[in-house]
Amino acid sequence: MSGSAFAVTHHAFSSGAGRTSDGNGSHASTLKSPSYTKSVSWQHYPFLDGYVLVMIGVALEQLTPALKLDADWIGLLGAGTLAGLFVGTSLFGYISDKVGRRKMFLIDIIAIGVISVATMFVSSPVELLVMRVLIGIVIGADYPIATSMITEFSSTRQRAFSISFIAAMWYVGATCADLVGYWLYDVEGGWRWMLGSAAIPCLLILIGRFELPESPRWLLRKGRVKECEEMMIKLFGEPVAFDEEQPQQTRFRDLFNRRHFPFVLFVAAIWTCQVIPMFAIYTFGPQIVGLLGLGVGKNAALGNVVISLFFMLGCIPPMLWLNTAGRRPLLIGSFAMMTLALAVLGLIPDMGIWLVVMAFAVYAFFSGGPGNLQWLYPNELFPTDIRASAVGVIMSLSRIGTIVSTWALPIFINNYGISNTMLMGAGISLFGLLISVAFAPETSRDVTGANQQYDDPRAENGVNCSDFSLF
Repeated sequence: MSGSAFAVTHHAFSSGAGRTSDGNGSHASTLKSPSYTKSVSWQHYPFLDGYVLVMIGVALEQLTPALKLDADWIGLLGAGTLAGLFVGTSLFGYISDKVGRRKMFLIDIIAIGVISVATMFVSSPVELLVMRVLIGIVIGADYPIATSMITEFSSTRQRAFSISFIAAMWYVGATCADLVGYWLYDVEGGWRWMLGSAAIPCLLILIGRFELPESPRWLLRKGRVKECEEMMIKLFGEPVAFDEEQPQQTRFRDLFNRRHFPFVLFVAAIWTCQVIPMFAIYTFGPQIVGLLGLGVGKNAALGNVVISLFFMLGCIPPMLWLNTAGRRPLLIGSFAMMTLALAVLGLIPDMGIWLVVMAFAVYAFFSGGPGNLQWLYPNELFPTDIRASAVGVIMSLSRIGTIVSTWALPIFINNYGISNTMLMGAGISLFGLLISVAFAPETSRDVTGANQQYDDPRAENGVNCSDFSLF
């Protein structure tokens, strides 16, 4: 290493306690860096993803008669985006670990905008299905890239809040999609504007992403020391030091070794159990709301807005409680309440409107715990060189169940009714509860400890794979 004044350890990244060249420790936290603040503020990619994924649910109200869709086509359109997500997350997480975060971050946001505009001009169910699969692929690329960026810029103490914040932005985007859909509901051909409207936030986010730096942690792990030195000057305005380390290769097979694979299975399981009912409610929200007696047509769309608001609000308490209450208790308690809420909707026939709203609100509110943790766990449990790959693989595994369930949901509702559908959702949440009780690790116990080796997640978080008893 050259004789420059860089001598910062991993602890500078993981705890934000970087030292300047004069050793005065003036950079007490990376969170004080203007560049870091800009990075976080422009990584509101979950807003866009929630917006794009949920908008199809409102648009289906107009799409069904316009394109003459039957239950099979409705299910395919709902599942098509998730199938694209499966491909995008599994493929581009690994590519991001190989080529870097920033480059892929720019490409995928441009692709989302272009595909959104192209969707406005479809004229058949087949064309729309192709567009939904394509947009699912590029959205899937965004998930592992951005969560890795946030983790690699965050201090250890603030990591839970940072990841929870971007998870909450998904629900903000979903709520905005419901509001825009409600506003355009009575517009002739409004579904075209609904699906194309995602190009507007794409443009705004793209402008901000041009200012994003590459992840310094990723550069360091890849042995690109000179670039990392330049990046740290850009972040802090002056030299910040680190200890040189051996470059780390990204080996996809490392995800499936004895150390990491139990975590892959656990996070994929809880993610699946949380998103199957959630995607069903979002994708077919107006139809479900109508069947439960909360109104039809535009009133059903308004009911969906209310449900979205509760999903959004449910993300706020976990942001504040994750480091105090702990990951494991929050996950278990949330799944218990979600199971209870869906069971009430399925078991009590002819409920009054306020009881239906309350049950939906309870489910949506408590889904915030698993919703935040499904983003946080993989970013805490895996090292930098395979982090984006891990997020991608885990999300892909979770999407297998959501693809099948979203395709089958309209058919299931037609054949078995809404009550049995809610009971099926309760059963899925119950399975998530049992998995959490058996295997959920507590990764917050050492989050404030000093001298942690960030890139050994078990050393950092006090988590041992033997806790899982999966092998």
